[in-house]
Amino acid sequence: MNTPAQSLGDFLRSRRTRLDPASFGFSGRRRTPGLRREEVAQRANISSTWYTWLEQGRGGAPSAAVLERICAALMLTNTEREHLFMLGLGRPPEVRYRSTDAVDPRLQRVLDSLDASPSIIKTATWDVVAWNRAAAVVLTDYSALPPGQRNILRFLFGDPDVRAKQHDWESVARFVVGTFRADVARAGLASEVGDLVDDLCRASPDFERMWRENQVFGHSEVQHVKRLLHPVFGSIEMEYSLFAVDGRPDLSMLVYTPLDARIAGRIRSAVSSMESMDESAGAAPMNAA
Repeated sequence: MNTPAQSLGDFLRSRRTRLDPASFGFSGRRRTPGLRREEVAQRANISSTWYTWLEQGRGGAPSAAVLERICAALMLTNTEREHLFMLGLGRPPEVRYRSTDAVDPRLQRVLDSLDASPSIIKTATWDVVAWNRAAAVVLTDYSALPPGQRNILRFLFGDPDVRAKQHDWESVARFVVGTFRADVARAGLASEVGDLVDDLCRASPDFERMWRENQVFGHSEVQHVKRLLHPVFGSIEMEYSLFAVDGRPDLSMLVYTPLDARIAGRIRSAVSSMESMDESAGAAPMNAA
């Protein structure tokens, strides 16, 4: 059985030999397919000798920075990049955050199939990038907001209607701030959210107070039940679950499931009515930016 170093070398060699030299500007006759080792080393800006040793399973443990350069040199996919890090360092790479205002249609269809469960997809900075009609009915009509304003912290601390819906706003807000802080740190986005944090501190003394508490929370540290005082449906209790999005570690899907079947039925009816109105008006999809 191969050692980790040998498995790393085998994987690097397999990725190198699949590449077309001409597409990278390398010419000349080739006895074997793919790029030469020195060409990969040149593209990755590392020693040709050391890269050769890596492929031979005797180069020692590479750093994360070197692995990132090799990933770029070999044009690895996200899945291949993760596999390379697992072979080389025994851990996955840092999450790559990608700013986005849309999701794959496949994910939207998953959301839309949950007709009684308000569901959203959010980024690591808690921007909502997709939602279903049940979320618009129960939580917030995100389609009525500009894309840059679809942020959960902005709703919670800046919208009186959203605040009034919360059964225990203080506890909810403190948990959101603590998990937001942990999420952005984990994604390496502390500097990117500086403007958002400054805006919230200026606009909301409550946010500034909670932000300065420096608390961090994980999603598993609270009871997974959300209670709302809804102006149409009355008191609602919903279990919520957070799911990773395959291939997009910067996104997560949050699903709220009503605990009362009667409430679920009323939400489903409201969603059905909304769909009928949209079809009659020829409306665009709800999450069209």
